[in-house]
Amino acid sequence: MMSVQKTREVDAVNLRKGSKRKLQETTSIEDVDDQMDIQPSTLPAKKGKLDYELRKIPVPSHRYGPLKENWMKIFEPVVKYLNLQIRFNLKHRTVEIRTSKETEDIANLQKAADFVKAFVCGFTVEDALALLRLDDLFLESFEVQDVKPLKGDHLSRAIGRLAGKGGKTKFTIENVTKTRIVLAETKIHILGSFKNIQLARRAICDLILGTPPSKVYGQLRHVAVKTSERL
Repeated sequence: MMSVQKTREVDAVNLRKGSKRKLQETTSIEDVDDQMDIQPSTLPAKKGKLDYELRKIPVPSHRYGPLKENWMKIFEPVVKYLNLQIRFNLKHRTVEIRTSKETEDIANLQKAADFVKAFVCGFTVEDALALLRLDDLFLESFEVQDVKPLKGDHLSRAIGRLAGKGGKTKFTIENVTKTRIVLAETKIHILGSFKNIQLARRAICDLILGTPPSKVYGQLRHVAVKTSERL
């Protein structure tokens, strides 16, 4: 009888100890869960605090060389005059521009992005710099297929009409409309004021649709006479 009572007392003590251990385990697990609930709410707040704005401009492979050669010409105006930060991300192949504490006008960020984009499209650094100096300049891009769906030899002939012999047609459109034009395979990029871009695009579209260059020259001369009379 005595041995049975002792075993019962031992079992009761073990049950009490086990219950205490379970309580301790449950409280510690709850504490961990509480910490896990707190951490997600605090971490995004730290990550979400961005004191800068960022722009990314993708660079095609055929523009890596020119970008490397002219990097300092691009770097200096962006950093010195616009008070922005710029770098070339080798992993993602993009030019990244962001504001800094010295940035006075947030609009400078978009100006710098347009400047770099113009260079990436094929314009020279000198032509692209006009986007930083003047506020009424824009960059417009479109493809030959946007005007007329052409393929094969028809597409090649249309691009040839746009350039002209020795680039004569392109230079004529640029001089009359006071724009800069880049022909990059089937893509066309125009840099200039809003009105001048519309004039250049109209002439380019006429050439794509099959209008003879001589007729386009006549229309451009008419436009040039009108603009000179207004001045």
